[in-house]
Amino acid sequence: MPMRVQRTDLLIKPDCRRVFFRPFNLSHHDRYRRMLGRVLALSEERVEQELSQVGAAFDVRHLNLRRFFLKRFEQVREFLPGEPGLSEARKQLIGAYFTQEYALESAALFNPSIVWHPDQSGLPPGSRRFILSLRAIGEGHISSITFRSGVVDANNRITLDTPTRFVTAPEVVPDPSYDKTLFRQKAQELGLYNEFTALIIEGLRNEFTLNDLTTAVERALQRNHSQEEWHENSARGLLSLAQSNYEVRYDPEQHLSERIIFPTTPAERNGIEDARFVAFRHDDGHVVYYATYTAFDGEVILPQLLETADFLRFRLHTLNGPAARNKNLALFPRKIDGRYAMISRQDNENIYIMFSDNIHFWYSEQLLLEPAEPWEFVQIGSCSPPLETEAGWLVLHHGVGPMRQYALGAFLLDRHDPTRVLGRLKEPLISPDENEREGYVPNVVYTCGALIHGDTLILPYSMSDYATRFATVSLP
Repeated sequence: MPMRVQRTDLLIKPDCRRVFFRPFNLSHHDRYRRMLGRVLALSEERVEQELSQVGAAFDVRHLNLRRFFLKRFEQVREFLPGEPGLSEARKQLIGAYFTQEYALESAALFNPSIVWHPDQSGLPPGSRRFILSLRAIGEGHISSITFRSGVVDANNRITLDTPTRFVTAPEVVPDPSYDKTLFRQKAQELGLYNEFTALIIEGLRNEFTLNDLTTAVERALQRNHSQEEWHENSARGLLSLAQSNYEVRYDPEQHLSERIIFPTTPAERNGIEDARFVAFRHDDGHVVYYATYTAFDGEVILPQLLETADFLRFRLHTLNGPAARNKNLALFPRKIDGRYAMISRQDNENIYIMFSDNIHFWYSEQLLLEPAEPWEFVQIGSCSPPLETEAGWLVLHHGVGPMRQYALGAFLLDRHDPTRVLGRLKEPLISPDENEREGYVPNVVYTCGALIHGDTLILPYSMSDYATRFATVSLP
């Protein structure tokens, strides 16, 4: 008998009105100087007029925009001729010329992931609050992470909180400190550990900062002029590794829907894709929210790890090891026999399972599932982080069939030995219906996570890489 999937009327569509401000950069240094020269040539009266027009058009659309103008001025100050004394208004106007609006979800809002909210206060009995993450795509096909919140009530009715009109980029800071042992191991995995870089790393404290590393690199380069180009490449690699491990922070006053995680590092410059959040319970009982995601630079994909305890402060890290590759990494919500466990897809075709003593390093994998039914003959891949039930680990996956149609399926793993497959659906759980086939990529349904509420599976999923809707399914 086919499964009874209840599609809801909830629909989350991209909204081009949700914009945030970000740096606007020019291609050549000479253009910076010429444009700055034009602004410097304006009279003070004209500067005030132009800044007033900018404020009238944009102040109501953003929070703290003037503060960002001043920050941008400081970032382009090096291109100014000399050090002229400039008025506050002229500094802000210069900053405005090097700032742009970006509509982060103008093209698509899809591939949802969902976890229970850390704050469950103030709800009626039987209701639970959730956080929904979404992959937003804007100009230039750049992907970022955006958030929504909502509630599932005692009768499994789902409501979404209305997002605010504001979107704000976070404060981005390097990791406040790096662990030398972990950093050395990551450098070795990436082929960055050699005679020159070993001198740099071993001279650092057991916990060091980016400034410590930068100073050590500069000193090492000054001492070693004979192989300058080789040394500079090695040094750049070390600094890039450190910069790829960073934090973003938000003000607690910012509404959840105003927070975004936008590409920051060179490895992410074309997108942060398909975050799969999981509430991970450590052995001592404390919960940390992890998310595996794919960093894309336009050519190469790199799996990475995001970590947060409160959705206000996020730490983003590289994942390393030969098994940390490809897409569809999905972390189990707890350790199994003392080890981290993860579902993966190593070869663009099959589903694997991996285990590790260290969440940052993955060295081996074991084949778990191969395509078996016609609707998944092209490839299969995990979708949701595994959900623990009394019957076993429930995992949602996708299958690709004729005409590159994506459908959602499910399989069940043994709770104590998740390398054992207890069962899998022969038919899709959800296939695109006539209302879900049109979009940026047609004939696709996809998800990056689900929740269990009582005896019901709460399943957000995307439609044709464009918008997101919800369904519920009886868990038994």
